[in-house]
Amino acid sequence: MYKFGDVILTQMQFVDTFDVKTRPALVLFEEFSNVVVAGITSNANMKGIAITKAEGAVKDSVIKLNYIFTISEAMVKRKLFSLSSQKKRIVLAELTKRITM
Repeated sequence: MYKFGDVILTQMQFVDTFDVKTRPALVLFEEFSNVVVAGITSNANMKGIAITKAEGAVKDSVIKLNYIFTISEAMVKRKLFSLSSQKKRIVLAELTKRITM
């Protein structure tokens, strides 16, 4: 079972192609074997919430809150690490801000 703040390695389909690639993602929640995640990129030019190697990322990366999707739990390869409580509060605040705009 995955929980909010877990960073996982998962297979995901990109919006502009039918290709499926293995990429990191942030778990927002899991329910009935479906995992709702936000994509993570190592492209530092993308907007989002920064996560660093010191926090557990393989590379300095960005959580893309504009790239949220649902995957099957079967697509998850493994859990990489969990965000700190402080970083989870930042993610939650940004999500709340976007939802209530």
